[in-house]
Amino acid sequence: MSPQDEKYILAIDLGTSGSKTALVSMYGEVIDFAFQEVPLYLLPRGGAEQNPDEWWHAIMATSKRLLSKGLVSPEDIAAIACSTQWVGTVAVDPEGCPLMNAVIWMDSRGAPYVRQLVDGFIKIAGYDVFKLQRWIRLTGGAPALTGKDPVGHILLIKNEYPAVYQKTSKFLEPKDYINLRLTGRTAASFDSITCHWVTDNRDISRIAYHDKLLKLSTIERDKLPELKRSIDILGPVKPEIARDLGLKSDVPVVMGSPDVQAAALGSGAVRDHAGHLYIGTSSWIAAHVPFKKTDVLHGMASIPSAIPDRYLLVSEQETAGGTLTFLKDNILYHPDQLRQADARPDIYQVFDQIAANVPPGSHKVIFTPWLNGERAPAEDNAVRACLYNLSLSSSRADIIRAFLEGVAFNQRWALKYVEKFMGRPLNPIHMVGGGAASDIWCQIHADILNRTIKQVQDPIQANARGAAFIAAVALGRLNFSAIPQHVQIRKVYEPHPEHRKLYDEMFHAFLNIYKKNKRIYARLNADA
Repeated sequence: MSPQDEKYILAIDLGTSGSKTALVSMYGEVIDFAFQEVPLYLLPRGGAEQNPDEWWHAIMATSKRLLSKGLVSPEDIAAIACSTQWVGTVAVDPEGCPLMNAVIWMDSRGAPYVRQLVDGFIKIAGYDVFKLQRWIRLTGGAPALTGKDPVGHILLIKNEYPAVYQKTSKFLEPKDYINLRLTGRTAASFDSITCHWVTDNRDISRIAYHDKLLKLSTIERDKLPELKRSIDILGPVKPEIARDLGLKSDVPVVMGSPDVQAAALGSGAVRDHAGHLYIGTSSWIAAHVPFKKTDVLHGMASIPSAIPDRYLLVSEQETAGGTLTFLKDNILYHPDQLRQADARPDIYQVFDQIAANVPPGSHKVIFTPWLNGERAPAEDNAVRACLYNLSLSSSRADIIRAFLEGVAFNQRWALKYVEKFMGRPLNPIHMVGGGAASDIWCQIHADILNRTIKQVQDPIQANARGAAFIAAVALGRLNFSAIPQHVQIRKVYEPHPEHRKLYDEMFHAFLNIYKKNKRIYARLNADA
């Protein structure tokens, strides 16, 4: 293909920390991107919200800033595709206007209502055994007892914001809300709707709402959008948005996928049993698998992928890269110093440089990264983060490296059950997300997981790259099977055998910290 024939995707990647807009070729080459932060509002009782209008403002601002550079002709932008944070809820009125802030994936205020919903006489893992059996058989999972998925969010709104619930025309995932803003049309993709737990996924090629699941959830069907595939074209971008951005009036908007499914594509690990590890604000381990299966006890299941007719095993953990933001904002810097710290070229690169000069094991200081509870492999909303084994000789440098190692220990905990689920080792592992830009963090993961880590080129662009791949398939320019050849590996990290004994010892201690203290956390945070 000659350069003049090349076409590009305007890929929107809305995360918890902010919004990126990237120009990506049909074959995954990121030409450039722009980023803008978006505020996060933490509220009592585990509340976590963001303002949908602030999302939209950031998306438009970054899109305009990027397109104004003139890197590609507007005529060569073939489609718009989104990847956004997942498991959030936006209540919109019939005109598509948000009725309140978005309740996002961190919000646990709906937990009491979920516990009522799943209660029964004979229970397993906190669920009525008959309800649980139906949820798992039909959809592959069940509403999280933490209240952190859309079932919990909608029940929160229904019980505590009844006027909003009554006025709500549709409850939308963040991606599907952004698509509504772009096109004026409401729809959810088969993958984005999954964690509402109201779709029958037994036949991966024929996913649909299920009446008994809807009745079980108490969610009204007419308040949920119609369903489409990730590669379906929702419609053309609104004329006024096309004019505002300087795009052609007929640019199509592709359904796209949430961040987990898009990252699976952007990582290049799309073949069955090929896995990736994502380190962003949260983290996950994911791999495509050729079967439907659920591990209730350890919070993981194979669910619809962005690739039609494929399942994706997902084990998601609550806080990963977000721990470094917490370290910067809440521990290392006084509020008066934060502006100065943020003005540095990259404060996280400074953390890397400091950590690289600390011996493996951080002089046996251990950090547990459970700042907002945990999802997998233990669903526990009450557990909290802590630094263990500090002494008078412990330094700030030890603490910084312990934060990096603590996230990796948590991943090792999940990996044990991921590999049991798959029936085989996950090796090598592609690493993506903002955390994967850190060479020292990649090596720490290789050492602690005892697995080969392949650091994907431009790892922070995995979601945008995945969204672009979805659009390229939608336009008939690419096949999903060809994706691995278009994803470059920057560097390969092998585990150091000399660190095995130390990290095994510390991982055993990490697990014991949870086992010995979970009842204390439960008492301290009983109302979490």
